[in-house]
Amino acid sequence: MKAMVYDEYGPPDVLELQDIEMPAVYADEVLVQVHAAGVNWLDWHFLTGTPFLARLMAGPLKPKNKILGIDLAGRVEAIGASVTGFQPGDEVFGSTSGGCFAEYVRVHEEELQPKPANLSFEGAAAAGAAAFVALQGLRDAGKIQPGQMVLINGASGGVGTFAVQIAKSFGAEVTGVCSTGNLDLVRSLGADHVIDYTEEDFTQSRQHYDLIFDAVAKRSYSDCKGVVSTKGIYVTTEFSPALAIRGLWNSITSHKKMIPLQPQKPKKEDQGFLRELLEDGKVMSVVDRSYPLNEVPEALRYLAEGHVKGKVIIKV
Repeated sequence: MKAMVYDEYGPPDVLELQDIEMPAVYADEVLVQVHAAGVNWLDWHFLTGTPFLARLMAGPLKPKNKILGIDLAGRVEAIGASVTGFQPGDEVFGSTSGGCFAEYVRVHEEELQPKPANLSFEGAAAAGAAAFVALQGLRDAGKIQPGQMVLINGASGGVGTFAVQIAKSFGAEVTGVCSTGNLDLVRSLGADHVIDYTEEDFTQSRQHYDLIFDAVAKRSYSDCKGVVSTKGIYVTTEFSPALAIRGLWNSITSHKKMIPLQPQKPKKEDQGFLRELLEDGKVMSVVDRSYPLNEVPEALRYLAEGHVKGKVIIKV
């Protein structure tokens, strides 16, 4: 099978399309023929080995998993002996630890869900890690409640497009912050209010928010605390041990909370929850561009430019 492989950390140039052996499937695993794979910032961090914290997961000196890609959608090719939830031919989607930038990938059964019939393979592959980061940031860290005033910074990005829709599904009044060219997109996702950050600084507003979710980690708590309401919560996708300690201290010394989000592996019930939102049409994927497997380096370069609307997809 063909796969995009890298043997050392570096820029996208270190990636090479190679013919490799088909992965063996163990008892609790499913072999999936990949039709589409989502491109995430985690792929960039694992490719470049930066920041150094990424190497604690990917390998200290060189990558342990030589194939990037954590989000997939495709068809079941084969199943392990103990797999009961899927059969060959089933259309599935999910997130795993890597290996999706390839024609086939082996995935643990618990990491997969049946693909919603109303989603294309590209749309299903987009609804992976970014959607779960949005869900965990808003529901688990942010404790979102109906009727709250919620602001999403970076509302047109991969995490942000899902965050706007998920916040609306919880009954919040949502303000999305994005650039001029993305205002209509964010409105179309259901945002009640939009702010063009090139024209207005939301941190200087008289409006206060019960929850601010910085989906792009561009505005610090120090920037935002003035517009966080009393007992409000600020959540950022930036995480470091130092920020975690600061967040704990802030929670002790202030009624306002600052939470650096450290995404967790999605639970089965969370996968089902997101799948229902997608099936019901309450959440949709936004796909900016699609690239063939042999153009993964170009896809990662485009991601790194920082202007993606929604998600970048690899079509296999």
